[in-house]
Amino acid sequence: MAGATSPAAAANLAGKSGVRIVVIGDPGTGKSSLVVALATEQFPENVPKVMPPTRLPADYFPDRVPITIIDTSSSSPEQKPKLIAECQAADAVVLTYACDRPATLERLSAFWLPELRRLQLKTPVIVVGCKLDLRDEQQVSLEQVMAPIMQSFREIETCIECSALRQIQVPEVFYYAQKAVLHPTAPLFDQEAQSLKPRCVRALKRIFIICDNDKDGALSDVELNEFQVRCFSAPLQPTEISGVKRVVQEKMPEGVNDNGLTLTGFLFLHALFIEKGRLETTWTVLRKFGYDNDIKLRDDLIAMPIKRAPDQTLELTTEVVDFLKGIFNMFDIDNDGALLPTELEDLFSTAPENPWSTDPYKDCAEKNVLGGLSLEGFLSKWALMTLLDPTNSYANLVYVGYPGEFASAFTVTRKRRVDRKKQQTQRNVFQCYVFGARGSGKTSLLQSFIGRQPSDALPSNTERIATNSVELPDVCISSTLCGTRKTLILREIPEGDVRSLLSDRESLAPCDVAVFVYDSCDEYSWQRARDLLVQVATHGENTGYEVPCLIVAAKDDLDQNTQALQESTRVSQDMGIETPIPISVRLRDLNNIFSRIVQAAQQPHLSIPETEAGKTRRQYRQLLNRSLMVVSVGAAVAVVGIAAYRVYAARKNSSS
Repeated sequence: MAGATSPAAAANLAGKSGVRIVVIGDPGTGKSSLVVALATEQFPENVPKVMPPTRLPADYFPDRVPITIIDTSSSSPEQKPKLIAECQAADAVVLTYACDRPATLERLSAFWLPELRRLQLKTPVIVVGCKLDLRDEQQVSLEQVMAPIMQSFREIETCIECSALRQIQVPEVFYYAQKAVLHPTAPLFDQEAQSLKPRCVRALKRIFIICDNDKDGALSDVELNEFQVRCFSAPLQPTEISGVKRVVQEKMPEGVNDNGLTLTGFLFLHALFIEKGRLETTWTVLRKFGYDNDIKLRDDLIAMPIKRAPDQTLELTTEVVDFLKGIFNMFDIDNDGALLPTELEDLFSTAPENPWSTDPYKDCAEKNVLGGLSLEGFLSKWALMTLLDPTNSYANLVYVGYPGEFASAFTVTRKRRVDRKKQQTQRNVFQCYVFGARGSGKTSLLQSFIGRQPSDALPSNTERIATNSVELPDVCISSTLCGTRKTLILREIPEGDVRSLLSDRESLAPCDVAVFVYDSCDEYSWQRARDLLVQVATHGENTGYEVPCLIVAAKDDLDQNTQALQESTRVSQDMGIETPIPISVRLRDLNNIFSRIVQAAQQPHLSIPETEAGKTRRQYRQLLNRSLMVVSVGAAVAVVGIAAYRVYAARKNSSS
């Protein structure tokens, strides 16, 4: 495994049409002389204070990417804003000091490097000692001088000394700067630990698995050759393959077995390339398999080409669900019907990171006592990720081995307003917004949905999400909806976030049903639930994104507030929705609440609340429609009358 891409391909793979290098440093360190010496290949006698932008042609270096070099001045405070702007626009920074002036070397760590860090630059830095021909031979070596500085400032990519006068290593300065941009070290290698970074390991593992066609855990000579041709457009000779495996086996015996090069050996080779400064080899491999400089799949490979309305969502196709079931079974090593945390980490070990290690996915699904995730919980998390972020969902499908295109992975649901008109839905995933006052029991409802005690939840004012599958009773709603299993996503809306949520016209578009929870012992809790119900219903009426609504009377095991009970029943009847559903999470008497939520979502034309303003508008429309009907009937009568008169007149004329 060796070689490099053709020069033309290298630029394309790097995704850069040009590299902008900015040269900075103390006055008199040789910045302008360095630029002139590179461009003219001779030492200038009269050097301007600041050189104009200098452009090197694409064929100057093998990667065939044109370079623009920006000279700068720092001799006065007035020039600092321009200097900062140039640094912020740079792809790489060349930071100079003078080999014959130790004070300029000390200024690197005392001023320049902290200043670049203060500007939060992410660009690589090349430290260059100019005027090498004037350096005192008694001075310590470059390695001894720079080692402590590089230890403190990891953004330094390379250190090099040069002489513009003697034309020593002048082109190399800018070659290393360009290389640092096109083939950066930082994403691949941890200099301190002297090892590949986790994301690099994960990407290379995925590439290894893709190339291991027979899935025997090793790359055979044939597979190695196919890999070489794919990445470098040139085959390996048998002696070269033997040589590669011999090098690995000498340094790491487990890197080779009877079947060929193992994953351990594959990773070892790339670490070896990087340590020897051949980063372009690893970057070529990564880019051939679609990775960008963040070692994630390029956006153009995972972009979502499907257009959809605000009230349409994407769902996993049957093909993908079957694929995920297979993946689940493959990584359920102990066959206990659940993925332990270690098994789940292994499943996502070919992705840049475990996408479910942070909110909202981290604790959103049911787990067993050992922390294992069931198949239903596993599929529910994928459904949630598809609902919230289809592009991320597809990217992770690809990372774990799904071979299909975006269009084969997802199906677009019908618009919710169309579902209401047709009085049925074809969706398999429903999103429910849960509203209520603080302390009303919202969090307890979500916790019970995923099999947890309310005490398991940490206090929080942030949005929570819980997802699980719901098996509907065997009562058929229609010929297609009988004894089916659906995925339900409960999204808790903190009381303080309601105003912000409803300020967005389309905020209810992704919602299939809204639930309003109140503490049945607390009259104020009911009043807040009622106000929130009216706000949501009004928003739906005004925007056309009406949603079915249910009222839940929580804490039914405690002494109920009679006033709240009576008024909640009256309000539900006035607004045309189901009477409040009493539940007790503490007694685990949930009154089939989750099935009832799904059933309400499946009958989207029912349980839609109507406000007084909505009733007035509806009555006005009905009156207007009746008036138009009278007018149209009157016009029809008039037309018939005119026609009859014309017949009469014609007969009268003919008789005379």
